[in-house]
Amino acid sequence: MVEKKLGIGIDLGTTNLLVYIQGHGIIFNEPSVVAFDIETGEVIAGGEDAFSMVGKTHNKIRVSRPLREGVISDMDAAKALLKYVFERVQNIKNLKDAKCLLCCPSEVTQIEREAMRELALQMGINDVFIEEEIKSGAIGAGMDIYTANAAMVIDIGGGTTDVGVLSLGDVVLSQSIRIAGNYIDQEIVKYVHKTHNLVIGQKTAERAKMEIAILSEDEEEKFARVSGRDLVTGLPAATKISSKEMRKLLLPIFDEVINIVYSVLEQTPPELSADLVDNGIVVNGGGALIPGVKEYVEEMVNLPVKISDSPLTDVVEGTKVLLKNRGNYLINPQD
Repeated sequence: MVEKKLGIGIDLGTTNLLVYIQGHGIIFNEPSVVAFDIETGEVIAGGEDAFSMVGKTHNKIRVSRPLREGVISDMDAAKALLKYVFERVQNIKNLKDAKCLLCCPSEVTQIEREAMRELALQMGINDVFIEEEIKSGAIGAGMDIYTANAAMVIDIGGGTTDVGVLSLGDVVLSQSIRIAGNYIDQEIVKYVHKTHNLVIGQKTAERAKMEIAILSEDEEEKFARVSGRDLVTGLPAATKISSKEMRKLLLPIFDEVINIVYSVLEQTPPELSADLVDNGIVVNGGGALIPGVKEYVEEMVNLPVKISDSPLTDVVEGTKVLLKNRGNYLINPQD
């Protein structure tokens, strides 16, 4: 009897790292951040603990984000973070006998894919394969991509936004843009710097985004308090930014996303376009949580839009099915 390989699904996101292990479920869902002791090179924290140190360290601690815009920018830090995760899980000793699925944005280069594969190989995992995030995310969102019926996904993540059309168990066409959650945070930092004469950190910008980011006009105006360093006095200071200001900031960014959607739709074969009239579009990823995204996309592309029920975990949830059905097409994923 052949022993079944342990399946590991990894959504190595720019903002969050999610790891699924067969028999254990999702064992890790925390920020993709790792902290090192500079003298010894040892990992002192990972995930939430390391994220709490961002922007607050002294010269004996280095905090690293291993990914930038959806691809590995620091291989050593990425390896250290994954090792940190696996060491927290009992009964996972021999990774050599595991099969590992890594999810990546649509338009990463072959070199970037090889870097991801190399990461798993360095962890001691020999059976490694890579799938596009939109494929795994579509399955995780409950879409049946294994029929001859088109499905369209917009995945607004931390480093990239992916747009794709799927049919017969795979991606027919896709495009990505490196404008997503982290880009929005950077734009908030620039905006507050320019209009309020206040220097704030990216973590503060992200918190403000989560509190008051909005795309619809008719919502009640909200305010977020942001603190940082006053540009004029150099002293600590705080100010308020409104949801109206945030909407004005977000609209040009989402216009860029819609341009990618248009580009994919223009290249979609007519029979698949016909399916999309009824099936519409599913939006997932962290950006799907911004109020008004559904209405905004519907208005711009004139197709029905659904926000996924679990936009933050769709990709890693989809790895469960992909691990089981590796290399299969035109099957019922439940079989």
